[in-house]
Amino acid sequence: MTVDVSGTVAAGWEPVREEFEAFVAAERISPEAQLAVHHRGRRVVDLWAGEDTGADTLSGVFSVTKGAAHLVVALLAQDGVLELDRPVSAYWPEFTGDGKERLTVRQLVAHQSGLVNTAEGFDYDELADDALIAERLAGQRPYWEPGTAYGYHAYVIGALTGEVVRRATGRSIQELYEERIRTPFGLDLYMGLPEAHEGRWRPVLEMVPTPEQEAEGAEGAATAPELLPVAFNLHCDPPADLVAFANHPRVRALGPASAGGIGSARAVAGMYAAAIGVLDGRPALLTARTAAEVARSHGAELGPDLVTGEADHFGLGFKRQPAVGPEAFGHSGAAGAQGFADPVTGVAYGYTRRRFAFPGGAAGENGPLTAAVLKVARG
Repeated sequence: MTVDVSGTVAAGWEPVREEFEAFVAAERISPEAQLAVHHRGRRVVDLWAGEDTGADTLSGVFSVTKGAAHLVVALLAQDGVLELDRPVSAYWPEFTGDGKERLTVRQLVAHQSGLVNTAEGFDYDELADDALIAERLAGQRPYWEPGTAYGYHAYVIGALTGEVVRRATGRSIQELYEERIRTPFGLDLYMGLPEAHEGRWRPVLEMVPTPEQEAEGAEGAATAPELLPVAFNLHCDPPADLVAFANHPRVRALGPASAGGIGSARAVAGMYAAAIGVLDGRPALLTARTAAEVARSHGAELGPDLVTGEADHFGLGFKRQPAVGPEAFGHSGAAGAQGFADPVTGVAYGYTRRRFAFPGGAAGENGPLTAAVLKVARG
């Protein structure tokens, strides 16, 4: 199908536009996508494409939200408010039993608690409520001994780390994000979408797979790790649907810190630009030392992820970005979104798409788009 690409790129960044145009032209159905890139103090890429997606369109960004939540955690650790190697139970006394009392904040943020879900799971109203999730998980028996392995806490990591933040500061992670990051930098990435912006919101759209992709998806489901359906709330009746979750009005309103963010590519890139000091010449939120700490590997020695089967993909709450470099950090989102910061090249990248890409997670086009961005940035 033919979908026009709109927006601008700075001089010299035309190869990125060409890559974006090529990807959009190759799609069978409009991806409803946005791409924004900052480089050393200026926005150099600002593109979008879709039948119902503009520059300022807001939609669910899924686990890109985890990057926003853990930027708050990084700031609190940088300030000395949170001690990463202190037990979680020192802040949250109810977090105990079955080895939980030995788990450190660092290990929790690195997805090592074993509390990927409860036995019965959550409905959509409950998944929107971080405080409720945290309360239930505090008494849940972990799926592995805390601190001895790691696995993606898809729907719950923001609730767990958010409860530690609330106990340490008296404020929710959403409140601190709004106060320290979103408002000062004017970012259209919300953990709790204000009613005034509902008119700019557009729903996440379902994937429309080819028959070949459907067969591949069925094969993948059959060989997936045992804990994957548990972590993704597929073990309950009815199983959770990611599209329904992202479009749920209570999720939009409350902005659960694991996957409930609403935003745009401009905002995702802007947040990472703010983190490393490449946003309009403003000082970086993170010191070089903190940025290095959140980017470095946490848990590689523990083997593969027990939920996804991936290896060595967590920094401190963020996902590592090996295709970019060892100093880069960021996070992807289920429909295909991706955001990252790279202090070495001075690049901050934000990509969103409203239509689910197969098979989920960072969409495949992020590979060539990122390569085009880095080639220009290093050029």
